[in-house]
Amino acid sequence: MKTVKLGYVFFLAIVAALGGLLFGYDTAVISGTIDDVVAQFHLDVMQQGWYVGCALIGSICGVAIAGIMSDRLGRRPTMFISAALFTLSGICCAVAPNFHFLVAARIIGGLGIGIISVVAPVYISEISITRYRGQLVSLYQLAVTVGFLAAYVVNYLLLNFSHTGHFANSWLQLIFVGEVWRGMLGMEGLPALFFLVILFLIPESPRWLITQNKDGRAAVIFSKIYIRKEDVEKQVADTKSTIAGEQKSEWKQLLRPGILKAVVIGVCIAILGQFMGVNAVLYYGPSMFKDAGMSDPLFCQVLVGLVNMLTTVLATFIIDRVGRHKLIYYGVSGMIVCLIMIAVYFAFHESWGLSVWFMLTFFLLYVFCCAVSISAVVFVLLSEMYPNSVRGLAMSIAGFALWIGTYLIGQLTPWMLETLQPTGTFLLFAVMCVPYILIMWRCVPETAGMSLEDIERYWNRQGSKQDNK
Repeated sequence: MKTVKLGYVFFLAIVAALGGLLFGYDTAVISGTIDDVVAQFHLDVMQQGWYVGCALIGSICGVAIAGIMSDRLGRRPTMFISAALFTLSGICCAVAPNFHFLVAARIIGGLGIGIISVVAPVYISEISITRYRGQLVSLYQLAVTVGFLAAYVVNYLLLNFSHTGHFANSWLQLIFVGEVWRGMLGMEGLPALFFLVILFLIPESPRWLITQNKDGRAAVIFSKIYIRKEDVEKQVADTKSTIAGEQKSEWKQLLRPGILKAVVIGVCIAILGQFMGVNAVLYYGPSMFKDAGMSDPLFCQVLVGLVNMLTTVLATFIIDRVGRHKLIYYGVSGMIVCLIMIAVYFAFHESWGLSVWFMLTFFLLYVFCCAVSISAVVFVLLSEMYPNSVRGLAMSIAGFALWIGTYLIGQLTPWMLETLQPTGTFLLFAVMCVPYILIMWRCVPETAGMSLEDIERYWNRQGSKQDNK
């Protein structure tokens, strides 16, 4: 007997996941604009680094406030704010009169990235049903990879169009032909505006409403998800039971032994994942391919984006069937093998006569293993590990660690490639995979099949065990 309106749940998840598409586009589009922006504004090396990194600074600030905003204002209003920031950023980038204005516009977009990276997975997790929660939250990561690929394709198409295109309107001529980087950055405004409008069609998270003592409104929303009245009543009662007696101070509650353990684990997972080479590959892939001897590094980067997206589609379908742990064990083990083989190529390709296609094969296999494991699992785990009443704040802390790691790897990768050489850099990435597997094995429960309330009870039991020692 059908008990859940699954189509409606998927609709809500897809709408929230659109924020991930904006996340991916805003992050990746920068790669196609660097040379033109540097030339137009006569940027030195430090200014170029600031242009690339300023959005990450915005993301760090956004993620720092996203948890508090979503816990105080609600998940839906916070997504509205993020959508508005993306829209404003796209428009301002397209018409930026000078470099400082452009940087400010990129920081605004970064704020949107940081906010949506916290609140969208949380919202999806809270409206999901247990059986499909991993699959639904994975839609967010899938949307991120679609955003990456969309940015690469838009950059490629607009660049080609700028060589022959013509508009009678002077503004359009400037944005899409004369200074095509404006069009690349500004195109983000279209999906951002669509996201802003479509958010009007989804409700607030029912679990957040219960934390605000709005049980009636929560029951109405649950009734659109569950067909039977008794299931609606059970969800309301179950959520209320987990928050009953919780302390009002969110920060104090985070220091409870079991919850603190979950927060620390989340921070470790978030920051370690960045030092396993994920974003180094996405940001600096073309440079790595060029150093490896590839004649068309941009084409190779498109392949990376395509494999990343298609593998994420696979992960979306299997994450609840296979489980979080197995995906991590198999995927990260594969990443270690691929990273070692890439290091072998850079160390011995001349003496052993290894083809550049040897490196590209293992590079794409690395992307496959990464996308099917840590990239697919991280947002799922972070969105489901914490209590209802502080989920936004706790995930904001983990998200803050993730973006700090992203910023560090973005800044350190060129230094590592120069100092450690590619061989040492990829071996370091391989070594960093080991503690990630150990943390998942020893510290993180298999959450597939567990309700959010069951996961909260698990961490509370962990805290009780610590208290009894």
